[in-house]
Amino acid sequence: MALPTYASPLEKIWHYAYLVICGLIFLFLIAPILIVIPLSFNAEPYFTFTEKMLSFDPTGYSTRWYDMLLTFGMTNPEAPRDGSWWADAWSNAAWINAAKNSVIIGFFSTVLATCLGTLAALGLSRPEMPFRRTIMAVLISPMIVPIIITATGLFFFYSATGLANTYIGIIMAHATLGIPFVIITVTATLVGFDHSLTRAAASLGADPTTTFFKITMPLILPGVISGALFAFVTSFDEVVVVLFVAAHDQQTIPRQMWNGIREQISPAILSVATILVVISIALLTTVELLRRRSERLRGVSPS
Repeated sequence: MALPTYASPLEKIWHYAYLVICGLIFLFLIAPILIVIPLSFNAEPYFTFTEKMLSFDPTGYSTRWYDMLLTFGMTNPEAPRDGSWWADAWSNAAWINAAKNSVIIGFFSTVLATCLGTLAALGLSRPEMPFRRTIMAVLISPMIVPIIITATGLFFFYSATGLANTYIGIIMAHATLGIPFVIITVTATLVGFDHSLTRAAASLGADPTTTFFKITMPLILPGVISGALFAFVTSFDEVVVVLFVAAHDQQTIPRQMWNGIREQISPAILSVATILVVISIALLTTVELLRRRSERLRGVSPS
């Protein structure tokens, strides 16, 4: 934003100092990504930039660590890459199995969190709802309470109910962590919702189910999808709860990365981190596009 012509010298100094401070903060936040991405292409098994990398020698770069994501844990990784090789990778590769678990757990926990969070947001958006603030505080508490406390509580609860070391328990735990994000995004979408539309539909004979799917859902859909994406990312990125409630063989990508740091230091972790960064950027871009679409549907001027 340009400074007005009547700005004083002190205001000009503060303006440019503010821009410099914001730039430094942004650089501080983005620096780990700028370091991780090139290191994932290191030809040597090191977590530092080699002389060949710094001199931009092509021999200093390699995709071997991305290839390791497919071969680590395979029965016969040196076999010709035919159908049986890919079957071996799909069944036995540690990173592929972790990715499958993360996607499956993330999908079902996202569906559960989206359904429950949307229903809760619809109820909390109604002014006649009693104890709205108290209920809202309870429902969003999983994103406020330290995750270690939540994980400890889930561990003791699951141990007593038989849900420990089960996929159902992990899905329910991840859904619990994702529900607050769905509630917040859907509630924000409902702020500009015109309830006269639902009353008009009811006066024309539409039942509540028809009104919801024909009137309410199309208008709040961008917020629902945004909340679902946040819930999926929360599940996909979660490691503390999995360490507490999952069995040893129930590996997810974050847990596999954690084990890799503790047991076998390998730059393959950097390759996974780079892939996760790309996925996160794609999801955040989708969320921003959905936010703008939601504002257009509600007649709000985009910021």
